[in-house]
Amino acid sequence: MQVVAVFATQALPVLAPLVTRDAGVPPEAIGRLYGLAMIGSVLFMALGMPILARLGPVRTLQIGAGLAALGLLAAAAGSPMALLIAALLVGLGNAPSIPAGSRILAATVPAAHRTLIFSVKQAGAPLGGMIAGVILPPLALFGGWPAALLFVTVALLGAALVVQPMQATLDLERDRSRAVSPRALLAPANLVLPFAALLLHPLLIPLTALCFVFAVANGCLWALLVTFLVEARGLTLQQAGLAAAAMQAGGVAARVGLGWLGDRTGGATRNLIVQAYVAAASLALLALVPAESPLVAFVLAATLAGATATSWQGIALAELARVAPSERVAEATAGTSLVGYSGFAVGPAASAVVIAQTGDWTLPMLSVAALLAITAAALGPRLRALAYRPSG
Repeated sequence: MQVVAVFATQALPVLAPLVTRDAGVPPEAIGRLYGLAMIGSVLFMALGMPILARLGPVRTLQIGAGLAALGLLAAAAGSPMALLIAALLVGLGNAPSIPAGSRILAATVPAAHRTLIFSVKQAGAPLGGMIAGVILPPLALFGGWPAALLFVTVALLGAALVVQPMQATLDLERDRSRAVSPRALLAPANLVLPFAALLLHPLLIPLTALCFVFAVANGCLWALLVTFLVEARGLTLQQAGLAAAAMQAGGVAARVGLGWLGDRTGGATRNLIVQAYVAAASLALLALVPAESPLVAFVLAATLAGATATSWQGIALAELARVAPSERVAEATAGTSLVGYSGFAVGPAASAVVIAQTGDWTLPMLSVAALLAITAAALGPRLRALAYRPSG
C-alpha cells in the first residue's frame, strides 16, 4: 500500500510537463499542485486519527486508495479545477500509509531491528516513485497522459483488493465505539491530539523540526525534478523520467542501508544529523549540473540526492516509535507526519512562487540545500543530547 500510495502522488509530478501544458497552466504550477496534495495529507493527519482507531489500519488504507483513485480520475479531465480537486484527493488518500503502517509495525517488529524494518517499509515510498518515473512517461507518450493516470488508478484499486484478506486480523483491535462524525473529527481535543503527542518525549520536537526541513527538500525533489530537468536543463520527458527513477532508486537503497546502519550503530539520530549535511551538498550538486552535461551526470546527481535527501523518514519514524509509549505511537506519528507533510507542501509551493517571479529553477534548490545545512547545525547538539534520554 505504501508503494501504490506514492505511485499515485508521483503520477502528476512525473507527467507534469504534459499535464500543465494541456491544462494551460505554467510548468511551475506543479509545485502548487503538489503542495495542495500535501495539504490534503496534513488534513488527514490533523483530523483522521479517530477514523484510524474506528476502522483499523487496513480498512483506512483501502479507503485512502479509493480516494486517490477518484482524484486521478478527476485529473484526467485536464482542466485547472480538475487538477486542484485531484491533488487534494490524492493527498488525502496518501496520508493513511504512514500512521497506519507505523501502528502495525510498532506492535509487531522486534526492537533490535526496528530502524531497519521501519526503513524497509518506508522504502516503499521511493519504490513507488521509481516505478512512476520508469513506467508513466512511456505510457503517456504512447497513449496519452490520461491513460497513464488510468493505469495508476487500476493499480490503486488492485492493491486495495489484495490486502483485504489481512483486514480481519490486522484490524482486530479497532475501537468500534470511536466517534467519527464531523463534530468528533473537528473537536478541539482531536485537533490537539497529534501535537500533544509530541510532548511525550523531549526528543520529539527537535526531531520533528529536522523532519520538517528534510520534508521541504524531499518535496522539492519529488515535485519539481522532472519539470526542472525538462524546462531548465533541456532533457526530454523520458530522460527526465529516467533521472527521477534513479533518484527514487537511490532512496530505496539508502532507506534500507541507512536503516540497517542505524540498528548496527545504535545512533540513528546522530546518523540523521550527518545525513542532513550530505543531503544539502547533494542538492547543491544536482542544482549546479550544467545543461550541456551528458545524461549520466544528471542521473548520478539525482541518485545521490535521492539517497541522501529522501531516505530520512523511516529512521525518524523508528526513533519516534522507540521513545513514544506503544499505545501512543500512532498519535505521535501523526504529529510528526503532520508537521513533516507541511514541509512537503511548503517547499514545492514556495519554490513555484520563486520560479514564477525570477524564472530561475536553480535558486530554490540551492536555498533548500542551505536551509537543510543550517538546521542540522542548529539542532544537532540538542538532538545528540536527547537521543538516549529515557521516556517519561
